Amino acid sequence: MQSYQEFLDLSVGFPQEGFEVYEDELYFHDINLMELIETYGTPLKFTYLPIITKKIQQARLWFQRAIVNNNYRGKYRYCYCTKSSHFRHIVEEAFKNDIHLETSAAFDMSMIDALEKKGVLNKEVYVVCNGFKTQQYKQYIVDMIHDGFKNIIPILDNKEEFNFYDDELDMECNLGIRIATEEQPDSQFYTSRLGIRAEDIVDLYQNKIASHSNFKVTMLHFFINSGISDTQYYWNELEKCVTLYCKFKKVNPHLSMLDIGGGMPFKDSLIFDFDYEYMVNEIIKRIKEICAEHEVMEPDIITEFGKYTVAEASGILYKVLGRKLQNDREKWLMLDGSFITNLPDVWALNQRYILLPINNWDSEYERVNMGGITCDGQDYYNQEAHMNNVFMPKTRKVQYIGFFHTGAYQETLGGYGGIHHCLLPTPKHILIRRNRDETFNYEVFGEEQNSKQVLKILGYI
Repeated sequence: MQSYQEFLDLSVGFPQEGFEVYEDELYFHDINLMELIETYGTPLKFTYLPIITKKIQQARLWFQRAIVNNNYRGKYRYCYCTKSSHFRHIVEEAFKNDIHLETSAAFDMSMIDALEKKGVLNKEVYVVCNGFKTQQYKQYIVDMIHDGFKNIIPILDNKEEFNFYDDELDMECNLGIRIATEEQPDSQFYTSRLGIRAEDIVDLYQNKIASHSNFKVTMLHFFINSGISDTQYYWNELEKCVTLYCKFKKVNPHLSMLDIGGGMPFKDSLIFDFDYEYMVNEIIKRIKEICAEHEVMEPDIITEFGKYTVAEASGILYKVLGRKLQNDREKWLMLDGSFITNLPDVWALNQRYILLPINNWDSEYERVNMGGITCDGQDYYNQEAHMNNVFMPKTRKVQYIGFFHTGAYQETLGGYGGIHHCLLPTPKHILIRRNRDETFNYEVFGEEQNSKQVLKILGYI
């Protein structure tokens, strides 16, 4: 019978970028994962920080090529969407690449202020302030503008939001307006709850903002929940939004930036097939064509890539604690962690990730189900993105497995350092950097949560 490695190669093609097998063990971007497990144990989260820089530079290169290829006259700015991962090590790595930020809540502003004081960023950074804003969020925005952050841009999410800035700011401030885009055909709603109706935007500007000399609307913003995809729905929404930009530009000469949001996909399976360069070129091409049709100067393009930036940098490693045959067909591998607490998108959104064994690649393969260690019936993983099953090496040896490209949202959604289902502890987390001599530097970012920490949160200590 075929080995697991032969089976995977025939099924999806292997090895692939970032994954290699040496002497029956898996390596991730040249990192020896078995050595990592032997040193730090499991369950173990890790983040390989250089991937973040790589993803930012790739996206910037695609946009610059598209700008040159299409004789596009606008500039491109890369914003990182902070809600994908707020951790300092993530944001600091991203800022090695001359990026900007997109925020969604009040505490983002405190985080930016702290980074400025540490010298990670300066007050010239563009900060696109999105979301339906609380009083605290709006106050932080105003305070930071007063403090000299020149390029903080509040994105108006409703008509009343402007009133606060008008009352609190007597200095120049650039604003943006978010378009309430139409939802996908299969959505429960027709229009996004976020943003202002497209037909109201020009009137809002002319009747409420234009007469205030210290406010300029410089950005139009939209985001499509489906993300950036080569579908008729996406292209239709893009065309409508760019057409509105052109209409708005003719009555508002200060308008110069179009924020096309986030939604750039990340590699979540071994059969992932997305032509990034084609999509970026097509976006730039279509924006230019629509602007030419309306005789309007092309806007500077802003993106807010979150998942794309951070997802592929991280993974989580588990040990198989036991094997259970529950009937004639269903074999379970019971892991020393939980999908509900460690990878909540698996449970909540049926998100699939790249799943691979760490060792025993020369063994035969078999169909299995992955079971988390909680008592919840939903704590399982039984389906890959490219097939309706999960296959793993068939062996009685100690088995380790890994989920990869898990770096976006999972730690914050799972409540890092907090209380988890069945009181499972937050796993140990390792940061990995590459030294100049190509060796690796390992840093323990967070130890595994202990019982005293949990009991203190619960009020027992």
